[in-house]
Formats: sequence, C-alpha cells, structure tokens
Amino acid sequence: MSRPRVLWVSRTRYRVPLDAALGRKWDALGAELHVRVLASSADGPVDDGRFRLVTSHTSAFYLGLPFRVAAELRSFRPDVIVAQSPYEAAGALAGRRLARSRARVLLEVHGDWDTATRLYGSPFRRLLEPVSRRASRAAVRRADAVRTVSPFTSALVRRLGVEPAATFTTYFDVSAFDANPPAPLPERPAVLFIGVLERYKNVHGLVEAWRLAAPRVPGATLRIVGRGRERELVEQLVRDLPSQTSWTERLDPVEVAVALDDATALVLPSFSEGLPRVAMEAFARGRPVVGSRAGGIPDIVEHGVNGLLVPAGDGPALADALVRVLTDPELARRFADEAHAAAPRWLQSPEEYARGMRALVDGLLH
Repeated sequence: MSRPRVLWVSRTRYRVPLDAALGRKWDALGAELHVRVLASSADGPVDDGRFRLVTSHTSAFYLGLPFRVAAELRSFRPDVIVAQSPYEAAGALAGRRLARSRARVLLEVHGDWDTATRLYGSPFRRLLEPVSRRASRAAVRRADAVRTVSPFTSALVRRLGVEPAATFTTYFDVSAFDANPPAPLPERPAVLFIGVLERYKNVHGLVEAWRLAAPRVPGATLRIVGRGRERELVEQLVRDLPSQTSWTERLDPVEVAVALDDATALVLPSFSEGLPRVAMEAFARGRPVVGSRAGGIPDIVEHGVNGLLVPAGDGPALADALVRVLTDPELARRFADEAHAAAPRWLQSPEEYARGMRALVDGLLH
C-alpha cells in the first residue's frame, strides 16, 4: 500500500540535522507516511527534502503561513495537512483555499487555545485575543478531523460541537527517564519546579506558596529550573530565601532526570496546561506531583493517589499541599509508588505513535 502524502505544519523550532531522540519520531512517521514538514528554524532557512524551515517572528510566521501552505500544496501535493494547533490550522485552511486544493486538514489540539494570548508571551498579545479566539474556534469547527491528547483537550473540542476523531498522546523521548529504576526519595525534603517562567505557569503563585511553606519545613529546598519573563520573581525569591531556594536556567534531559531523583516531588502550579510532559517525566522517575486543578494536570495527577491537587492560583492551598508532602515521608513514598505505576499509561513508542497517525490519515482518506 502506498504511503499517503502528509504535510506537517508547526510553529515548533527545529534544528537540522535532528537529534537522535527527535529523529526516531520522524523516522517512524516516515515509515508510515510520505512526510514534509513546514515549520520554524532555530538557526537559518532549511530545505532538505523533508524539512522546509523558515526564519520569522511569530506574527510574521502566521501572516505568511497561508501562502507557504499554498506553495507546498502545489509542489508537494499532500493528501493531508496536519496542523499542530488551531492557529496553524487557520493558516492551513486559508492556504488550501488559495491553492484550490482538496487536501484534508487534520487539526491537533494539545492545549487551551484561548490562553495563548492571555497567558503567553508579551502583554501586548492580549490585544489580539478577540481575533485569535474567533480564528481558532473557526479552525476547530472547519477542520476535517481533530485529534486530541487528553480528556481535557477533548472537552475543549466538544464544547464547540466537534467530536475528536482520536485521542492519544504525542510521542516524546523518555529514554533519560526510564532507562533505570527510580531512585529512592531523598532524605532531605525537596521540591522541584521545571518550566518556562511565564504567566501561564503561575510563577507568582509558586513564589507566594514557597514563602509560606519554607518556614514550616526549615530543612526543605525548592529548586527552580527555567527561564522567561517572570525571572525577577525568582531572582528575588533566591535572594530572600537563599538557603532554601536555588535556580537553574536550563538542564538537558539527563540532568532533568537527576534533578527529579533529587526531589521529593514535582510542583506544577500552572493556570493552563495541555497534557504536561514534565508530569509524565516525573512519573517515569517515580515522583509525585503537587499541582493545580487546571487544564490537563488532573488528567494525569489523581488527587490523593499519585499527588495532590489544589485550586489554580490559591497560594496558601499550594503551600499546605507542599508542606504535607514534604513532612510526611510515608505519604510521599506511597504517592511515589503510585506515580511510577501510572507512568506507562502515558508513554508510547515512536512506532505506536506513527501507527496511530497513519490510522487517522487513512480514516480521512477513505
């Protein structure tokens, strides 16, 4: 059977050649589908036959996307366009119209599209919210099929009267996290935050909670890993609580696994999440999660079983939950065991992911 031709459209920044982990994903997809990728470049323009990468700022990327998609539709002639968010789907649908193509559009929903202008990036992006909200919702309704990644993202789609064609996670490499059995929980209580320092991660709430929790657990530490616009909040926290707080801007996956091994729990206080990869990585290392009841976090974290959940934005409640996990070693061990047992539910091989995508594409074409 011939491989369907599929154009992937994404704002993700790629470097070519790909690293080994990312290469496994695209090699598996390439075994099932004839793939072309239209995306952003982390370095400079690239066209190696599979990847066509362009350099542009976010706004320029989306403004030019319909014309780039139309050009690919005329030259590559894909059967299906996979758009990795409603924003890419809006560009793909416009490009399809420009090219007068019959290619089907398969939209992937990884998170809440309404938060992109309110909680991400510069505050000036909020001015675009009315336009982006209408465009994204129209794209969800007009796409030929929608794939979601979790019950939360499925619920977002269903609110617009659209039934997902399939729901499964996107492959990501976990070799750094499941290569060895989880380490025992550390003797000294410690909590770890990993994520961009942006509004949607609720860095302000994390800082507030730690200021409340740290005096109640004098020997405990918080390690923050990340960079972003909220860095001044973190810098001030480190200055105020230097013996209980540390900050690292970036770690590679192996170093993240070590940081998880050194922690009692991961903290995830976000206002918005799709299906949080860092929570899956924590589970693979046998670490519970203290998080907010927001987005897809409750899809992974079961309150009182493999972690604790608190209302999003409630700093005192987050502080209480952190203190509870950090001062009760038996509870932390029980949560850790349950977290590790739950990890396989969220992990898949690149081949499993590729077969799922092939089934979706075939369903669109037949």
